[in-house]
Amino acid sequence: MACLSFHKVCKIEEIPPGERLFVEMDDKPIVILNIDDGFFAIDDVCTHDDGPLGDGDIEDVQIICPRHGARFDLRTGEVISLPAVSGVSTYPTRVVEGILEIGIEA
Repeated sequence: MACLSFHKVCKIEEIPPGERLFVEMDDKPIVILNIDDGFFAIDDVCTHDDGPLGDGDIEDVQIICPRHGARFDLRTGEVISLPAVSGVSTYPTRVVEGILEIGIEA
């Protein structure tokens, strides 16, 4: 099991429900989404063609790549539909005293 280091991102009210925030952690572009089930953090790069993923539409707990329509599960990063064939990394989130934190492998 990987050792995680949690990094403070922002106050939770800075990402209202239905919104997203783009950040960079350890030189990785990550998008954080606040949807009905909570906060999700996922790579902002589609594995199909390295295009941006974070601006994609959200359906249930899936994000749809805006370029070619590949779908990924926000909870696991698993690829749901072509043209992507491999998943993306996800990052655990937690709220500590009103501050959203993301877990990155140490």
